[in-house]
Amino acid sequence: MIGTIDGRRARLWAELIVLFGGVPLLLALALPPTAMWTVLGVTTGAGLVLLHVTPGFSWSELGKGGIDWRATALFTLATVVVATAMTLWLMPEMLFFLPQNLPQLWLTILLFYPFVSALPQEVIFRPLFFRRYGHLFPEAGLIWVNAALFSLAHLMYRDPVVLGMTFCGGLAFAWAYHRRGSFWTAVIMHALAGGIVFTVGLGRLFYSGAVGN
Repeated sequence: MIGTIDGRRARLWAELIVLFGGVPLLLALALPPTAMWTVLGVTTGAGLVLLHVTPGFSWSELGKGGIDWRATALFTLATVVVATAMTLWLMPEMLFFLPQNLPQLWLTILLFYPFVSALPQEVIFRPLFFRRYGHLFPEAGLIWVNAALFSLAHLMYRDPVVLGMTFCGGLAFAWAYHRRGSFWTAVIMHALAGGIVFTVGLGRLFYSGAVGN
């Protein structure tokens, strides 16, 4: 019995290291930027399968927990302030560049980002991480570990601003899911953050063309 438990724990550690450590490092340091979407697609698919077979997990649980609109509003306000300030500081010429110069692209990003980026990322980094691997870490540091791994997933952009903002965002999303028990609060926060970043101009650091630069 002890051997079985130890074996399963070792397998979970191996999965965790590959998914949340190995893949980001490969994308950032070894693979060409053109491989990004293929690797992310395969990784997301693998993550969905692993979540599905996680003992005790049910997809219906993602609908539990009401949306914390107060926390979402406060997070949105903070994101607007920080993202605008960072844009004015780092690249003032990009302030509101997309809505002013490329409105169709901007609207396309706002429409598809929640479903193509925010939702799949949240499934992998919140339910999969906490339900399958959360018990591997002390509870006191669990949210911090999750935020650090979420930030690491953006290492391919090779930008300290991106890493810092995704770490802070990861803390908020992890808190919404793990502490408030609301997956959809995390998804909405993530979607709003992405929309804000691309609206104010900081999205220049986050778009796929910035990978490897």
